[in-house]
Amino acid sequence: MARRYAYDAVVVGGGPNGLAAAVRLAQAGQAVLVVEARETIGGGARSGALTLPGFVHDICSAVHPLGVASPFLRTLPLERFGLEWLHPDVPLAHPLDTGEAMLLQRSIAATAETLGVDAKAYEDLISPFVRDWERIAQAFLGPLRLRPLLHPVALAPFGLAALQSARLLARQRFVDERARALLAGVCAHSMLPLEQLTSAAAGLVLATVGHVAGWPLPRGGSQRIVQALADYLCFLGGEIMTGHEVKTIDELPTARAYLFDVTPRQLVRIAGHRLSSGYLRSLQRYRYGPGSFKIDYALAGPVPWTARACARAGTVHLGGTFDEIAWGERQVWRGEPPDHPYVLVAQQSLVDATRAPAGKHTLWAYCHVPNGSTFDMTARIEAQIERFAPGFRDLILARHVTDAPGLERYNANYIGGDINGGVQDIWQLFTRPTLRAVPYATSASDIFICSSSTPPGGGVHGMCGYFAAQHVLKSRLSSWH
Repeated sequence: MARRYAYDAVVVGGGPNGLAAAVRLAQAGQAVLVVEARETIGGGARSGALTLPGFVHDICSAVHPLGVASPFLRTLPLERFGLEWLHPDVPLAHPLDTGEAMLLQRSIAATAETLGVDAKAYEDLISPFVRDWERIAQAFLGPLRLRPLLHPVALAPFGLAALQSARLLARQRFVDERARALLAGVCAHSMLPLEQLTSAAAGLVLATVGHVAGWPLPRGGSQRIVQALADYLCFLGGEIMTGHEVKTIDELPTARAYLFDVTPRQLVRIAGHRLSSGYLRSLQRYRYGPGSFKIDYALAGPVPWTARACARAGTVHLGGTFDEIAWGERQVWRGEPPDHPYVLVAQQSLVDATRAPAGKHTLWAYCHVPNGSTFDMTARIEAQIERFAPGFRDLILARHVTDAPGLERYNANYIGGDINGGVQDIWQLFTRPTLRAVPYATSASDIFICSSSTPPGGGVHGMCGYFAAQHVLKSRLSSWH
């Protein structure tokens, strides 16, 4: 008698990648169950009340250039299920001590105007990438093994630039501190030392997407992204179980395929007894990156930026010059809390009135710290904000602080506070989570991994889940429906 299965696929983890995988499988007619440990789905895209009544804070991710530009998410009817993207006047501002600010705007020309003598150099660098973004996204927002060979002429310039260190790219392309500082800010999203190979990659992607699609945020909070995905999944017939932490794969309903939106460390704990010893050793060698220290603020008014353009920006990068940012990131990698941290700030309430009571504002800020660090960065983060916005501290009504271990307690995927799902250096860029022809497959034919520990890595874009689901459909489920 043929063995019967409760589901075609069970997905463990209700974050953006787990939900994206489930949606893709459900679109193909598969019976899918998502199992989430917490009482609400969301993973790195939850929102909630952290400070005072009436203030809505993004608990992890806040601004979503890769969400709005995601090759998979943008094909879904998420607007029908409540997702509305809001675009600030300026996607990104980067102030300096001079009182001026460089602005990343949708227009390449408008951005270049803030870069002085490097205006043309910036246009020459970024314009080809904006023009070829669709092919770049197809190649680089997924497994990197051979995908860049799809369009070698269009992709070679981007690939060669992305493989460089941010410092080398800045020196080669720019002569003035303004452009170099702007580049440092976007490249530091990589959480790599800016002297390290591939540290330019994240910055080039984020800058390009800023021109192509902006750096928007969802009305009502990042939770709206995952809620729209969940509602669409249920519309397709999928099921979601919350409040159930999976201790072992053996407790899950029977299924033809199991997809895990978890890190390698958790996969070993949950399903290690079903994996080969060689594959287990590979997972155990996987490396995690720096952690984060985050503060959510309830403010009595808008931040009093010295550079007025910052008051129109959804995101503000604080850290000053290229060398200042680079030094702080090197300190993190040396295991030291940075003296003058690179601080990423989001001002959601400037464009979304649902985030705070009338006249009040939220502020979201975080910096990088050594993995697992318990050092309190509050004073250093606030010193950086005050540096570029004197009087900021006087506006604070309440703050909610989360250190690196606290981030891991909030989301077990954030090992030591690493929100990127593991180091994204030149080795793990090509081998995450292990060196395999198909990174989403494991040594067990029915077990797959679909978290940000797989390509293309961190960010709320759903592409890790999408590509994992595509592989499952081709390799495991193709003959069942």
